[in-house]
Amino acid sequence: MKLALRKARLIAHLLHGMWIVATRFPGASAERRHALNRAWSLKMLRLCGMRLVVHNDSARLDRGALVVANHISWIDIYVINAWRPTPFVSKAEIRQWPLVGWLARQLDTVFIQREKRSDAKRIMHELSDRLGAGELMCVFPEGTTSNGLALLPFHANMFQAAVSAAAHVQPLCIMYEDAQGGQSTAPAYIDDLSLAESLNLLLRGGPLTAHVYVGEPLAPGADRRGLAAQAQEVIAAALRQMQAGTAKAGALVAEEAATLAASATLIEPVDHSGRSA
Repeated sequence: MKLALRKARLIAHLLHGMWIVATRFPGASAERRHALNRAWSLKMLRLCGMRLVVHNDSARLDRGALVVANHISWIDIYVINAWRPTPFVSKAEIRQWPLVGWLARQLDTVFIQREKRSDAKRIMHELSDRLGAGELMCVFPEGTTSNGLALLPFHANMFQAAVSAAAHVQPLCIMYEDAQGGQSTAPAYIDDLSLAESLNLLLRGGPLTAHVYVGEPLAPGADRRGLAAQAQEVIAAALRQMQAGTAKAGALVAEEAATLAASATLIEPVDHSGRSA
């Protein structure tokens, strides 16, 4: 399918998402909103030529947890929402993005101006209150995107919200796989790439598989730095495990690959034509 047509279908899908939020969210229960968000996000992945595979989903917490994930791309948000819709903490610039920014505002995204220390304090109080009320929140503790081949250092600041709310932390690891079974960096939104350039690379890099590994929850702790270090260790181990699973047969780590195969769940088949399944 021509790139221009695939982009047109993505724009149409974003507009449809705005229509859903404007007309079907008001008055809908939280469960119904989550179902609509998840279905929309799954189709977003399909239109991008991507399927979703979730590992160790039995470890998932569904309330009162700070979800922390490695960060590769803007598509990470839709991958996580296709797994389980979760409000995000995001950089303030996204609020100004066409279509995407409006949708993010309507889906309870918390926007932070990272250069302002006072804003970070405000965000911390809001996150703590929402976690204490039993909500889920997702943050990217690396603070920026990477190519996904390794983790960047985790910032401990956002973990203070979990400490203050005595909430669990749920580590989440994301990795993208190409059609040849190797790790893909096509989705990476890094360096000086524009959003349009990033989209082109993503669409041309497919078909892709988005792997999500759900880490075992970390118990509430009294030290944000300790929690950050634990979360980084869990996510790094999951990334190594999934990277081993994408290696060629001669280089597979047999025990790790078998574990992945046993715990993996294909959430949604991909339709590379861009049509609904």
